[in-house]
Amino acid sequence: MRLAIISDIHSNLEALTKAMEVIDQHNVDEIICLGDIVGYGANPNECVDLVRQRCTVVIKGNHDEAVRNTALTEHFTHDARAAINWTREQLTERNSEYLLELPHTHTMEDLLFVHSSPCDPAEWNYILERAGAAAAFPCFSELICFIGHTHIPAIFSTGAGQGQVTKEDRFIINVGSIGQPRDRNTNLSFGLFDTRRWSYENIRCPYDMETASWKILKTTLPPRLGQRLLMGM
Repeated sequence: MRLAIISDIHSNLEALTKAMEVIDQHNVDEIICLGDIVGYGANPNECVDLVRQRCTVVIKGNHDEAVRNTALTEHFTHDARAAINWTREQLTERNSEYLLELPHTHTMEDLLFVHSSPCDPAEWNYILERAGAAAAFPCFSELICFIGHTHIPAIFSTGAGQGQVTKEDRFIINVGSIGQPRDRNTNLSFGLFDTRRWSYENIRCPYDMETASWKILKTTLPPRLGQRLLMGM
């Protein structure tokens, strides 16, 4: 089975649409979304609708949770909090309910899917470096845990190698962000995983970030949210 694994769309319809076009060229069997469909960007309803249409598995992200759980935004930055408040007003009741009901984890074929850390997924902890990954490996039993949340693609391993995925080691793989990359690479990021070959590939692709940025600037969302798309941070 070939899986496309996407995460952190953040209401960026231009990036999500382009990602789906690229995914369709790779003959995948299923698309899995690791959450944060909304927040930051200008098209929350359109992104939720497209994810509902195309993804077979969808995990809840912290921004999805914050649509209904207002207390969660106390830990957000000013821009993130403002974006969620704006998003809450834009979402249809149907889409808001959908985000509320999403699960925190999903398991299939010795693979775990979660938005943030496999340790207490609802606490929304970050895995940013090897030390954090090492502490997270005891929290799951599967061979691979796929995550998002940091917006930075990465591969962490229990073995010496960090880049080549094999069945000899266990891995935590961050697929990066569709809608707001933060590694100073403006190209959208997602993962492709083949369960038969047990192989992983990180896909980077340009999209119409100028339009996505312009849409944000035309709303009452914080202007910085549009500007940062052009910087990849």
